[in-house]
Amino acid sequence: METRDSFSKKKVLITGGLGFIGSNLALRLVEDGAQVTLVDSLIPEYGGNLFNVRSLEGKVKVNFSDVRDEHSMKYLIRNHDYLFNLAGQTSHLDSMNDPYTDLEINTKSQLSILESCRRDNPGIKIVFASTRQIYGRPQYLPVDESHPLYPVDVNGINKMAGEWYHLVYNNVYGIRSSVLRLTNTYGPRMRVKDARQTFLGIWIRRILEGNPILVFGDGLQKRDFNYVDDVVDAMLMAAASDKANGEVYNLGADDPINLKDTAGLLIEIYGKGSFEIVPFPEDRKSIDIGDYYGKYDKISGHLGWKPDTPLGEGLRKTLAYYQEHFTQYWES
Repeated sequence: METRDSFSKKKVLITGGLGFIGSNLALRLVEDGAQVTLVDSLIPEYGGNLFNVRSLEGKVKVNFSDVRDEHSMKYLIRNHDYLFNLAGQTSHLDSMNDPYTDLEINTKSQLSILESCRRDNPGIKIVFASTRQIYGRPQYLPVDESHPLYPVDVNGINKMAGEWYHLVYNNVYGIRSSVLRLTNTYGPRMRVKDARQTFLGIWIRRILEGNPILVFGDGLQKRDFNYVDDVVDAMLMAAASDKANGEVYNLGADDPINLKDTAGLLIEIYGKGSFEIVPFPEDRKSIDIGDYYGKYDKISGHLGWKPDTPLGEGLRKTLAYYQEHFTQYWES
């Protein structure tokens, strides 16, 4: 599905726009001729980084605001054609240690954003970034959209509420909304200084610093990975198609792989390094979901999306990016 013409001269708002996925999305939208405004709080724990959009200086507007600021969001949402609603608290551990902040960002703020759309810009089209975490421990594999929702942590519960607010506002008020359940997105511009966003990020930092990758448990847990360019494709397709309104779509990959083999592949691509199998920290063990890989047949059938980037190719591009720019993402 070709989307380029859908965004030319359109006004696009991206919450979490200085973060990992938001910045990669902004790069593509500017290429497509969109007028892009990025909203980000730059709270240190949440992954926003001005370096992510250094090449877009003078080509995008940046508003330093928090999605919890109802007055600011009400103002920003006006007169935009599209909203990519990506801002969120993504750390599962942080959600358990500070559940009220997670509730404010991932649930209450989503409701206030939708209310602003309803009152001030009902014609806007929204794509909401949800997560496979809301499925919890899979009852069967691959996981499709009909799988029961059984989140194992506070973050999953709040993200589930956030996505259902979008669906209700689509169905009741006609605020066109699509939901994508993301799974292990990786690539350039992701947070790598710690494991708040993805374990793959801290693995990349450790291998580049010459430290062993730490693989929790037995390393046999299977995961699927999506390179960020493929995720951006899915978001643009969902935004451009009214067929996606009111729909929930899994993303996924054709080549699920266990964590031990993922670490081995990363080491093979980099040409050196090692990994260690270590026991799960207790706080992580209690919320681990075991094997997970998703079925993406629905979005493929509706919109024609499929992941195009093999894991090895994506890891190679990601490593090259951080070899060049690591000083912008963590202190050496």
